[in-house]
Amino acid sequence: MQPIEYADASPAVRAVYDDIKRSRNVPDVNNFWKYLAHDPATLKRTWESIKEIMAPGALDPLTKEMIYLAVSVTNGCGYCIASHTAAARKAGMSDAMFAEVMAVTGMANETNRLVNGYRVPIDAAYNS
Repeated sequence: MQPIEYADASPAVRAVYDDIKRSRNVPDVNNFWKYLAHDPATLKRTWESIKEIMAPGALDPLTKEMIYLAVSVTNGCGYCIASHTAAARKAGMSDAMFAEVMAVTGMANETNRLVNGYRVPIDAAYNS
């Protein structure tokens, strides 16, 4: 499978590409979108969802990018780690913030596995 470049894209795919470029103020879309373009419905649905979820809300864009980064590290997605590290840095993440996100992510993964391995029952105080 090869990426679908703008020149080779259908009108439906070009419309999504145009929205991504306009929304993100970038000259071209990244490879993630170019590969999703093989299924225009998935491309459009994924872009619409990401655009909605990553928009400013109760959480600021930097926090959202750092959460996305932490989940990407946990899931082992190298592409998403690179993409969301870059986006978080663009949104203001410092080296110290990156280090703390990695520390928290690593600790959460370790303790989650310990709890699952030991089959620790949930304390009554947490069931509210």
